[in-house]
Amino acid sequence: MIKQYQTTEEFTAQGNRNTQENVLIVLRKENKRLLMENNILKQAKLVIGQKSS
Repeated sequence: MIKQYQTTEEFTAQGNRNTQENVLIVLRKENKRLLMENNILKQAKLVIGQKSS
C-alpha cells in the first residue's frame, strides 16, 4: 500500500488502477447497460405482440 501511495499519491483503488483495469470497468458498465436495454426491448416486443393479437 505504501508503494502504491508513493507512485500514485493516492490510497484509493480508483487512483491505483492501470489503464486496462479502467477500460475493463467501462466495458462492464456498457455491457450491463446493453443487457438491460435488450431485456427492455424483449419485453416491449412481447407487449406489442399481445396487443396486436
